[in-house]
Amino acid sequence: MSSAGTVGGDERLRIFLGFRLPDAAAREIAAWERDELEVGRARIVPAENLHVTIAFLGSRPAGETESITDALREAVRGASEPVFEPVRYRETRSVGMLVLDDEGRGTRIAEEAQRRLAELGVYEPEQRPWLPHLTVVRFRERPRVRPSIPGVGRMKTSDAAVYMSRLRSTGAQYEVVESVPLGGG
Repeated sequence: MSSAGTVGGDERLRIFLGFRLPDAAAREIAAWERDELEVGRARIVPAENLHVTIAFLGSRPAGETESITDALREAVRGASEPVFEPVRYRETRSVGMLVLDDEGRGTRIAEEAQRRLAELGVYEPEQRPWLPHLTVVRFRERPRVRPSIPGVGRMKTSDAAVYMSRLRSTGAQYEVVESVPLGGG
């Protein structure tokens, strides 16, 4: 486990959990974004912000970070490393995403993490099933693009993380608060 951020006390943080992408895959997807998604006023998600969200917790007291990390650690204990592969592009009212096949491994970890977070009282589970995806572009008006699927292939993740999100005029900035290794047997 590694710690990249320092937080504490009563400060409130925008927190989410996510699977981190391998650096090479993130760079390849970022290049694909520039080629396929730079349209109008759409905002491309930079390589350093690409991740597969497990659960968005919203504004939480910084003092809860340790218990949230413990829930993630327990959810990944003994789980196989997820392997994600882009299978299609999809747009919602505010984002474009690459929907991913995950062979069920990522889904099992996400569902277990969400269950543990709900038990802690820090997460309200969504009514719909978890959808493994990468948000690749944000917009106010749908660009309605039909990009090719990036040829990044299968992406094996080696860790999951507790992230802090800071909203900036240029877009959200994500910082890893704690990282938890995957595939630990």
